[in-house]
Amino acid sequence: MQREVVYMKDHGHLVVLGTAGSGKTTMAIHRAVYLASVAPQSKGRTLLVTFNRALATYLRAGAKVPGLTVENFHTFARGYLGFRGLLRGRQICEAASFLPTALNEVRRRNPDQPLLRRSPRFFEDELHWITGHGANDLDTYNRTARVGRLRPLSQADKALVFQIRDVYHQLRQQQGYRYDWDDLASAVHQELTQDNGPRLYKHIVVDEGQDFTPEMIRALAAAVPPDGSLTFFGDYAQQMYGSRMSWRSLGLQVSRPVEFQHNYRNTQQIARLAVAMSEMPHFRDDVDLVVPKAPRADGPKPTVWVHSSPTAQLRAAAKWARDLRSSHRVAILLRTRDEEKKLSKLLGEPATRLHKNMAGWPTGSGVFYGTYHAAKGLEFDAVLLPWCDADQLPHPTEVEGHGQQEASAREARLLYVAVTRARTNLILLHSSKLTTLLPQETSDLYERVGA
Repeated sequence: MQREVVYMKDHGHLVVLGTAGSGKTTMAIHRAVYLASVAPQSKGRTLLVTFNRALATYLRAGAKVPGLTVENFHTFARGYLGFRGLLRGRQICEAASFLPTALNEVRRRNPDQPLLRRSPRFFEDELHWITGHGANDLDTYNRTARVGRLRPLSQADKALVFQIRDVYHQLRQQQGYRYDWDDLASAVHQELTQDNGPRLYKHIVVDEGQDFTPEMIRALAAAVPPDGSLTFFGDYAQQMYGSRMSWRSLGLQVSRPVEFQHNYRNTQQIARLAVAMSEMPHFRDDVDLVVPKAPRADGPKPTVWVHSSPTAQLRAAAKWARDLRSSHRVAILLRTRDEEKKLSKLLGEPATRLHKNMAGWPTGSGVFYGTYHAAKGLEFDAVLLPWCDADQLPHPTEVEGHGQQEASAREARLLYVAVTRARTNLILLHSSKLTTLLPQETSDLYERVGA
């Protein structure tokens, strides 16, 4: 069936959904290579696009044929807007640069509104959702179903959010910024609807599509000609960037998706832990989940190690990685980048940091380290996860911005992604209470080691 997906119809839209480890990235690479250089009737220039720049570097290493370009979405968007004369110089800002000021201004105007006591992180996320779904006026925002918010906002609260949005736009425009990173998709989508010129790509293949906003996918769909194709690969259990959507909201013309349930990456033991995580209450609002079938590969149970302190966790993880580096591809994955420098010193050389500006992709065994986000779409023989403590997962900034329940829902998916990067060996470390995002010890899904 995987081979059939590579050679499926070469025009129109195709949606492929699969569980973690089902080979979606491999299929995406082969599909893109086929469309760019082999398809007998319709081969043509092809874009293989993903959200994560580190993953784009990995894809580029495995997809080197004439006519095939590999980029992340924002590189594609900036290139197109620049070509159309709509992006010159420094016209893209970070939302966090102006949003706190906008929030304070709306608080001044509305001093007694409980919603406005929320942190800037909450409003940054809400504006990301609004822009990503193309809800560019208050009426559309009120009508659009808000998947991913456990407690929906009232219309009065949504009006306050739009006040913040309006002030935010005014502030950034006064400083010469035409866009933030979320705006690029809508700008590309709108411009393509008016662009009657030939399209640069005949085919577009999207990998890790669950991380794209609906507006990103609509823009990509508008970027292919009528005789071209768009292929979407995704897994909604692995949504990491807060969009919380169904592929049905993307406007793609698909009667039904192709689904892959078999997990070819993880051992039975790692897969059972991942499945149990996906069945916990934190995943209650998921849509379009593909229920995985147990893999055949056997291996050791995941282990949960208790150490005396966060620093001791990091030292232990570094030692394991150094011991394994000669025979395994091993990754130490972190929730944030705060401890990367300290870890780098402990690892010594050589070790590869996963980050958005990677120039190439190393082959063979070795040590990798970076955030959960940076490891998206990748796989390693062994994965070590320090700081699986209850006071770190969910991360305190997420709890502050969204409250405990919603933070748990978001962070559970992040941890799911990190866990499913491991092919054979999975080691989780903590010092205090173990995170509640993992099943309880009585589940018998992992071995506990230490005090």
